[in-house]
Amino acid sequence: MSRTLMSGNEAVARGAWEAGVAVGVGYPGTPSTEVLENLATYPSVHCEWAPNEKVAAEVAAGVSLGGKRVLVTMKHVGLNVAADPVFTLAYTGVGGGYVLYVADDPGMHSSQNEQDSRNYAAFAKVPMLEPSDSVEALEFTRAAFELSERFDTPVLVRSTTRVSHSKAPVEPGERDEVAKAASFVPDVDKWVMMPAMAQRRRRVLARRSEQLAAFAESTALNRIEWRDSSYGIITAGIAYDYVREALPEASVLKLGMVNPLSRDMLREFAAGVEHLAVVEELDPYIATHVRALGIPVIETGVPEMGELTPGLVAAAFGAPAPEVREPFGDLPPRPPLLCPGCPHRGVFWALGKLKATVTGDIGCYTLGALPPLSAMHACVDMGASIGMAYGMELAGSSDGPVVAVIGDSTFAHSGITGLLNMVYNGSAGTVVILDNRTTAMTGHQGNPVSGIRLDGTPAPALDLEALASALGAASVVTVDAFDLTGMQAALKRAIAEAGVSVVIAKAPCALVSAMAEPPYAVDEERCTACGACVRIGCPAIMKTPSGRPTIDAATCVGCGLCVQLCRVAAIVPGGPACDVEGGA
Repeated sequence: MSRTLMSGNEAVARGAWEAGVAVGVGYPGTPSTEVLENLATYPSVHCEWAPNEKVAAEVAAGVSLGGKRVLVTMKHVGLNVAADPVFTLAYTGVGGGYVLYVADDPGMHSSQNEQDSRNYAAFAKVPMLEPSDSVEALEFTRAAFELSERFDTPVLVRSTTRVSHSKAPVEPGERDEVAKAASFVPDVDKWVMMPAMAQRRRRVLARRSEQLAAFAESTALNRIEWRDSSYGIITAGIAYDYVREALPEASVLKLGMVNPLSRDMLREFAAGVEHLAVVEELDPYIATHVRALGIPVIETGVPEMGELTPGLVAAAFGAPAPEVREPFGDLPPRPPLLCPGCPHRGVFWALGKLKATVTGDIGCYTLGALPPLSAMHACVDMGASIGMAYGMELAGSSDGPVVAVIGDSTFAHSGITGLLNMVYNGSAGTVVILDNRTTAMTGHQGNPVSGIRLDGTPAPALDLEALASALGAASVVTVDAFDLTGMQAALKRAIAEAGVSVVIAKAPCALVSAMAEPPYAVDEERCTACGACVRIGCPAIMKTPSGRPTIDAATCVGCGLCVQLCRVAAIVPGGPACDVEGGA
């Protein structure tokens, strides 16, 4: 097969397929999402989204238990959610090969924090491979399945944003039709982690760690590139590419296996260079291990937070900066905004009018925290909004109402237990579920609420009203998210409720279900320039130099929120095919 341009995520999918993977399961999260979406396009493999990463890791454990190879995918914060089963799977070992792909996000391009997943590999005592480009992404994924079965262990493959999303020519191979392992045979000592069995498996884990350490000394996944011996750089992942670009004459120890590290190779390399440095993104993971061996490492000034670049690496070593194309100057700022026609906009407007303290959650609706809406006051992790709202209720620290806001996919991910907790402990709080029928922030994947599977086939859609009622909410109401009056009234009633109240703000994402309404325009003769329409924060509404609003007909999707806000009826049907009086 001829060489093909692939992103790192596409190459991981291809590598898993070539390795004979039978099942792919995960939860969408940038920068990992495209792996499963691409794997789903290949034959002879079943792929699906799970409600959250913990469930995905457990489903994958069952596939492995049944003797088939399985790939589970998530972003770095998803590994926090999946950590519980992953740590114990290091004890049980595997049946069929078990590979967990985790994508870190240095610089937090699309994440609420910055984490280095290499620490998880060391913590759980499982091997981790880290590719530096798309070619290695395919090769290392294939190798990970072999390692998993050879050493009876889950294997982590770590990527970062730049590897996941950049492209390189890859030479695809053929699929290995891996024979299914023997039918599952019950083995309590291996698979049932009660304390007595876990104690025995802990000793197995220790022996396996020794075997993996020996493997790390000889594997071709690690290599030394001897050049100028005055400087030696130990590196891994995308940082390797930056080192090669910024410091082309330096000798390099490139680590493809970042847990366990090859101690003998580290010592050999250190002995062959005059000055030794480590270049890595995020935590000083490798540097700490090298120093623990008694090997001196010079301080370089390579930043330990944010995403590296060849320029940053060059600057840290006093080398000439590689040529880069400078960005255009004097460009207007473009802050992130909710899309035109976003159904979340009216909910935040109504919450602002009620002067509510809003505990928010992870999703594109987190943008409700930004001006001009400024109607979200806390956001920590997926599902936290509900627990935090109840905690503020216990603290009694807010003068006004406290409302939790959570998306439909996030509610299915980790919000259900938070709502159950509120009911169980006698809360009188309010939860707003933003049901836009998709997982919008990561690219409009289906979820249990939308009733769409990864392959696009229909699935039973979770009935949010029935579920909230079954959990014991005192009142549950569904409101059209574009009905400002109805939304404000529903929220007022919910806040006054004696028990737990749930408001479901329902309307489809504007990018999934395009509105067929004509765009609006501003009748300048009626407009008083009060600014009410501008304060809704719609990108289609702008102020002219005179201070009056204008509506961009090419951007407006006709949702009608601004019409409901205008007290003088100055917003009328308009656009290219209409005049300002509303006539066609």
